[in-house]
Amino acid sequence: MLIALRKGIVAVPSPIVTALNLTVQTPFLSPPRLLFFSTLSPQSPIKALTRSDLKNLVLSHCRQGKFYDLFRNVVASPSVLLTACQSLKCSFPPEKNAESKSPELLTVDWISTHFFSIQELSSQLFSNRFDVDSCCLIIPSSTHGGKSLVVPNLKLKVVIEAIRIVFEIIYDDRFVTFSYGGRINMGRHTAIRYLKNSVENPTWWFTVSFNGSEKFNSKHVDKLCVIIGEKIKDDILIDIMKRLFQSEAIGIELGGLCLGRGFPQECGLSSILINIYFNGFDKEIQELRHETHKDNLKFEDGELVTPFSNNVHYKPLKIYAVRYLDEILMITSGTKMFTMDLKSRVTKLLEENLELKVDKVKTVIHSATSEKISFLGMELQAVLPSVLNPSPSEKAIRAWKKYLRQKEVRLLELRNARERNRKKLGMKLLSHVFKKLKRSNGFKFDFQIENEVKQIFSTWGDEVVQEFVGSADDERWEWHRKLLGGDFLSLQKIRDQLPRELVDAYDNFQHQVDRYLNPMKAKKALEEERRRAEEEEEQRYARRTVKDLTTLCIRVDAPMELIKKAVKMIGFTNHMGRPRPISLLMPLEDVDIIKWYAGIGRRWLDYFCCCHNFKMVKTVVTYHLRFSCILTLAAKHESTKLEAIRHYTKDLRISDLDGIEELHFPTEREVKRMGDKNLSDPKPVDGPLTTTLVRLASDEPPYRCAAHFCNKRDTVVYRMNLLQNHSSMVEKKMNAEVGLIHESLSRKCVPLCPYHISEFYLGKLTFQDIDFTSLVKVA
Repeated sequence: MLIALRKGIVAVPSPIVTALNLTVQTPFLSPPRLLFFSTLSPQSPIKALTRSDLKNLVLSHCRQGKFYDLFRNVVASPSVLLTACQSLKCSFPPEKNAESKSPELLTVDWISTHFFSIQELSSQLFSNRFDVDSCCLIIPSSTHGGKSLVVPNLKLKVVIEAIRIVFEIIYDDRFVTFSYGGRINMGRHTAIRYLKNSVENPTWWFTVSFNGSEKFNSKHVDKLCVIIGEKIKDDILIDIMKRLFQSEAIGIELGGLCLGRGFPQECGLSSILINIYFNGFDKEIQELRHETHKDNLKFEDGELVTPFSNNVHYKPLKIYAVRYLDEILMITSGTKMFTMDLKSRVTKLLEENLELKVDKVKTVIHSATSEKISFLGMELQAVLPSVLNPSPSEKAIRAWKKYLRQKEVRLLELRNARERNRKKLGMKLLSHVFKKLKRSNGFKFDFQIENEVKQIFSTWGDEVVQEFVGSADDERWEWHRKLLGGDFLSLQKIRDQLPRELVDAYDNFQHQVDRYLNPMKAKKALEEERRRAEEEEEQRYARRTVKDLTTLCIRVDAPMELIKKAVKMIGFTNHMGRPRPISLLMPLEDVDIIKWYAGIGRRWLDYFCCCHNFKMVKTVVTYHLRFSCILTLAAKHESTKLEAIRHYTKDLRISDLDGIEELHFPTEREVKRMGDKNLSDPKPVDGPLTTTLVRLASDEPPYRCAAHFCNKRDTVVYRMNLLQNHSSMVEKKMNAEVGLIHESLSRKCVPLCPYHISEFYLGKLTFQDIDFTSLVKVA
């Protein structure tokens, strides 16, 4: 397709124009106006792009390994903005996806009607007239001297999401393998799986800590823009990035607790920007790893086998690295001196190349075997394989043998019952056939069943014979003795006097008897199988012993002390560790109370399911949280715990308006079955853990739901109460480890529809999915 301007002709690929409704500015018109083109018609509908189409679009602007004019041609495209809207859109109930409310697939007309104009936003971005500061809302602090919070509105969030999508396509495949967080299918559980399965014989390790909570300042932003400019040649995009940081719509705080937790003070673009900023550091560490592994001695297969024994075990020097956003873990299998040199080199790279201040007091080397280290909110320690997979105790072995004996008895009872039933059924069939033959001259059926009956009896007979031949019991011994008894035809004189056919038949009979009924062969086979099983068990024991002496692996534990402190600080338990009611939750509806507890419990189970001590987390959820919820419901209705259990049951079942029972809290049986079978990047748990939304009874006019792109008006105003302000055990260290919601949101009111408040309580909706510019002022 050709686009004709006043001077010259510009050639543009037709597929791109068709997919994007490409925007082109005519530089010779005054004032500038925007022209939207399509190969079909000017009214061609704009649709959200698939990932493959978006990738093809971005790569079409790549020349000689660099990308040009991405902001105007990609980010500002209405199709890309619509794709960003679709990415930000919250989920809706399937039965209520009506076009008049909130459609499943967003359209440009629907967004322009209810929220803002996609075409106008595209025009502002294309002509670089977009005002970032006007799209930000400053929420003052609720305390004297506190810091205010800057939150972007929905329009700015769409622009930020569009930039994030473009950056993801450009950079995601270019990051190193040990970079996790903010990437597709590269979350916390993926990093933990790598530590558990790939790290061998760790001896020393350390985590990098930054001074305080180092916030990105102007020099870091300038360096980040320089790094982006090496790959993307787009001055408008770089200028927009700087304006986003200046307006504090985007903020990066290294060493803080706002990254990857779903807090309102966190931006969705921050994760990939951190990965871009640390990409040079990651590649330096990758080259250092390759150099170290290259210097290790190389041995061919069997070269380490000595004349003495197989007691030679070679442990090469290796470096392992894992980085999840701003958390860096370095592991070595060498000496402490080597690890100290590695720490100095890592610190130098961070301070000189990235201009970051490393806290050298907290960045210390720990022994992997004798000290635990905290990483990703979990505790790591190097242990022997037998610690992770211990041998069964004598009591467990006795119980297993008892179970096997009981199993054999049950199998014998089933076999005898089967034989008895077959015998009864066979006798009934024979009796029935005999009676029919006596009363008539034969059977008269519309269909023949002789073949089916023969097949059934043949199958029964084969099963009985196979079972008898495969056994070595006394009955078989007895049959073998009787059939071989009185072997008078073994005398040669008698054999010579008998017909040859009789002698051959007798010999063949003896051969078949010895072949099928001789119990010695079956006995030898059973003994051989038993001996082989014992040898395999001895070999497994030897391999397990050698592995215990020569191998170390990583055990991942949930920080139970921290969990217990969190449970006590929020108020799930009293000072004696017993469940107690939470009075702040009593103004909520019964179903909201259950959903609040269920959201926290399920996300704890999802987050710590990869831990070795997952059973202890299960106990906290299924006992402390469950009974705290029951006691809260009992205190709300001024009843006893037993009455609440009788009404809601231990599974906390509750009926909706239609009388249908709903189950939100995980049942005890469901908790027992949970494990690390399906690991995924879990949702953050800290937001609902430290916040409750209390429903207000007010006569305010209906507001629009604050969830992204939800147009429902049947909303209820909720006030945010921060539990961190009401806790009787507010500890600075505890708050620093759990993470806190920004204090400016305390007592603020937000309208939410019934569906999205339910999603928020259940943990399927985070603070990043809420438009905080929709806050309501309620007296």
